[in-house]
Amino acid sequence: MQYRRLGRTDINVSALCLGTMTYGEQNSETEAHQQLDAALAAGINFIDTAEMYPVPPMGETQGLTETYIGSWLKARGNRDQVILATKVSGPSAAFTHLRGGKLGFDHHNIETALNQSLQRLQTDYVDLYQLHWPERSTNYFGQLGYQQPENDSFTAFEAVLTVLAEQVQAGKIRHIGLSNETPWGSMRFLQLAEQLSLPRVVSIQNPYSLLNRSFEVGLAEIAHREDLGLLAYSPLAFGVLSGKYLDGPWPADGRLTLFDRFVRYTSPQGVAATRAYVELARDHNLQPAQMALAYVTSRPFVSSNIIGATTMAQLQQNIDSADLNLSGEVLDAIEAIHQQYTYPCP
Repeated sequence: MQYRRLGRTDINVSALCLGTMTYGEQNSETEAHQQLDAALAAGINFIDTAEMYPVPPMGETQGLTETYIGSWLKARGNRDQVILATKVSGPSAAFTHLRGGKLGFDHHNIETALNQSLQRLQTDYVDLYQLHWPERSTNYFGQLGYQQPENDSFTAFEAVLTVLAEQVQAGKIRHIGLSNETPWGSMRFLQLAEQLSLPRVVSIQNPYSLLNRSFEVGLAEIAHREDLGLLAYSPLAFGVLSGKYLDGPWPADGRLTLFDRFVRYTSPQGVAATRAYVELARDHNLQPAQMALAYVTSRPFVSSNIIGATTMAQLQQNIDSADLNLSGEVLDAIEAIHQQYTYPCP
């Protein structure tokens, strides 16, 4: 397993990070523990979760993912062996079950969310605490173009950083990060941290895959020049890039089969692009999922590639992608497909 520096910190994270959003919905506590054991044994030292998990978010299951990770940490006594990341939720009309639906990045929300996460995770601190999505109205979760909002109210960035600074000083957070953030938001957080001597964001967790390379347009240069490494999520586009949803009936236990709300990667353009990538992989005797993952991991602006799985077989295949080096021929063919199908699933 390769390890990479997280931002400008002294932390080295594995090139693959274990994503956990299925724990408590598609995976039981026992299965979660098995996955965590296997990942750690394979050299993965980086675990990512969030207060709102599992997905899809529901009041009945909210917090189970962190709870399962916490019970694993307690049972194994290995907190010092892992880099643990979690997130505080931004506003959402659908989240009435979380703090009465009054979400944001004010002092109350951040402090309450962090303390509750620490309790569920059974730890005194997290290594990386991330703002899950912007509090303001902007383009994320599949929106490419920015639309100027009529009413725009959000907690001032300096106030957000001040609250986070308090938690860093209290020893509850080691470092902070962003998620689903834009170039403007990223640079503004960096600027204010420097100006006001407040904690500097060290990472950005945004979607990135063969079906969505929009990160490259405005954020890749920021990641490079500001050491704001990408923690790439949905590198397999909810499993679509494995090819399992292309022909014939969808697998009964597949996420897209179980939850019809997930349509981000199944547009006609997305299906056509997926078919092209899957055929490319098979023409070169590669597993489509491993080719897709290896591509993401190989990008110079990626600090860690967040893999997820519902079965141990899937997890092992995903882990094995870390040993795959794509040939120049395959990389050239990927670029040709990208030119034909550019950002089919933002």
